[in-house]
Amino acid sequence: MKLKKNLGQHLLIQPKIAERIVSLLNSDIRPHEAVLEIGPGKGALTNFLLPYEDQLWLVEKDNELVVYLQEKFPTLRARILAQDVLTLNLSTLPLQPVHIIGNMPYNISGPLLFMALEQRNYIVEWIGMLQKEVVERVVARPGNKPYGMLSVLIQAYFDAKKHFEISRGAFIPPPEVTSSVLKLVPKQNKIPCSYDTLKKLIKAAFQQRRKKLSNALSKFSFSSFPGKYETKRAEELSWEDFVELALHLESYNSKE
Repeated sequence: MKLKKNLGQHLLIQPKIAERIVSLLNSDIRPHEAVLEIGPGKGALTNFLLPYEDQLWLVEKDNELVVYLQEKFPTLRARILAQDVLTLNLSTLPLQPVHIIGNMPYNISGPLLFMALEQRNYIVEWIGMLQKEVVERVVARPGNKPYGMLSVLIQAYFDAKKHFEISRGAFIPPPEVTSSVLKLVPKQNKIPCSYDTLKKLIKAAFQQRRKKLSNALSKFSFSSFPGKYETKRAEELSWEDFVELALHLESYNSKE
């Protein structure tokens, strides 16, 4: 089977690493909850997910691999979804909520993380193998170079932890980058501002990250820009700071 470069396919070939990734799943997955594997490839992780066989769904875009998986795991045939994961609405799975795990397609890392944000209310946990640089961006703290829009948004809605790195030799074909395993768990406390407002603010701030926030966010209608943030730049603010700004903006706009 010829792997397709355009799908970002790098198959994990070391069972011990696959087992270690699966071990990051919660140990108390309940019978009414689903386990969703993204990009199963030839089933390296799937082999260790079979204890959850009755709750397990696989989503695979490559039709050749879908046929392979159907033959290898016949009991999962009805739950192997042949589609682009970015078109999947988690609310359509018959079991809820969802534990997500996978050797994520590297060419859609960003969209997959935004999908997790947008469908966060259906997620118990999200465990993914991604490029090391992407994971470091997600867990970066204010003031560090990788810190950006993705860092702030993910950290606002999830507890994010980098677990371990995986060398290139663990895959066929070897990727050009080192990989890391990221685990996201939705925060218990809900963010009091709307996701859309927060996302728009963060995006605007980091699009002009060298500018002072009062200038970078000048297109937004603040009654008066909060003084403590006026001379700061986007990379200096924590996710809590951005939430405070978003609440300030929503409070003013609701009075108009």
